[in-house]
Amino acid sequence: MNTKYIDLIDQSFYFPQEDFKLENNQLEFHDINLMELVEQYGAPLKFSYLPKISENINRAKAWFADAIEKHNYKGSYNYCYCTKSSHFKHVLDEALKNDIHIETSSAFDINIVNKLKENGKITNETYVICNGFKRDQYIDNIANLINGGHQNCIPIIDNYEEINLLTESIKGDFRIGIRIASEEEPKFEFYTSRLGIGYKNIVPFYEDQIKNNDQVELKMLHFFINTGIRDNAYYWNELNKCLKVYIRLKKICPTLDSLNIGGGFPIKNSLAFDYDYAYMVDEIINQIKITCDEAEVPVPNIFTEFGSFTVGESGGAIYEVLYQKQQNDREKWNMINSSFITTLPDTWAISKRFIMLPINRWDDEYERVLLGGLTCDSDDYYNSEQHSNAIYLPRYKKDKPLYIGFFNTGAYQETIGGYGGLQHCLIPQPKHILIDRDENGNLTTQIFNEQQKAEQLLKILGYEYN
Repeated sequence: MNTKYIDLIDQSFYFPQEDFKLENNQLEFHDINLMELVEQYGAPLKFSYLPKISENINRAKAWFADAIEKHNYKGSYNYCYCTKSSHFKHVLDEALKNDIHIETSSAFDINIVNKLKENGKITNETYVICNGFKRDQYIDNIANLINGGHQNCIPIIDNYEEINLLTESIKGDFRIGIRIASEEEPKFEFYTSRLGIGYKNIVPFYEDQIKNNDQVELKMLHFFINTGIRDNAYYWNELNKCLKVYIRLKKICPTLDSLNIGGGFPIKNSLAFDYDYAYMVDEIINQIKITCDEAEVPVPNIFTEFGSFTVGESGGAIYEVLYQKQQNDREKWNMINSSFITTLPDTWAISKRFIMLPINRWDDEYERVLLGGLTCDSDDYYNSEQHSNAIYLPRYKKDKPLYIGFFNTGAYQETIGGYGGLQHCLIPQPKHILIDRDENGNLTTQIFNEQQKAEQLLKILGYEYN
């Protein structure tokens, strides 16, 4: 009988693969000996394989270059990194080796932009695409960046008040984009995205607030699909609606020359993952060109904002199985020496699945298990792989340590997990007030903690050192 773990993998997938292989019965990831990593640093641990970031950026650039050449597409392509996926200095340093641009989400992102400029990582020629709902600090930071000479900072208008706020703060002329409020997939609890301006309202918005405003130039239409770029009817239908808006705008707005197709590429979440990136890029370029040619308008320059695709596949986490608990006749719990809630929050918050494989003992018999974290919270578990509603691992043996790895975890986990005090999109932790009553029954208040400052978060991310 084929009862070894390696037999299970061989029967289920094509293996080895480009990024995973076995050497001496132990798993290697991009030719990294993971057991040597464990022996040197112990477990639990997280790692970032930085060369994978550059590799994925250049893969995407090549797909777009091929499609542009094939279809004789006259527009340019600009790769932007969506910083909210991972703001860490080591990530930005690696990504910016590849002549790319960046997309921001909140005020403190601009503080990072300033640090990158100070360190010579970006210049005034680098596009900084500013997305998100813009509160006062974000407006001020954008204005300071543009007033300082960074004309390629493009704030993307999210609501009807932002143009006036920007105009009041920016001294000279500046360029903007408009975000389309796309319609969500039917499975969502709401119909239209809370972000951006509705399809039908964009042209009237341009004519009312932009057309006769000598200080503002519309450069970009921003199209974002929450579920990412996928080969399904929903995506192609939304892209087609976006192109119709672009054409209507282009015919009355000569300065409009760029389309940001937003949304991300999926990343590998199973050994059975199959996605034809080159086909999708080719078809996107083809559809844009056909639609613009039929309408007799010039094709736009293309911008993308890839976050998870840029950094996700560079990350991994390794745990040791500490103990096995037989809770009933059917369920065995393998307890790891960490917590999914704190280190892989997407697994319990949105039921996200990653590639999960043992690091060692592939030649041992396997068994079906559940994985539990160390906290006393009932949600601290992981119970299924992407391809099946079960987890199979080499059989637990107290005298033979078992190490397991979760792979392609490099996007979002640290910020959502609050690494060192980080918050998602660098939205600061708010001020915390303690309320009490004194001996006379009168209310008293005191500040327990101030709102986080940019300097605190930049230090955590590696931009500031003591």
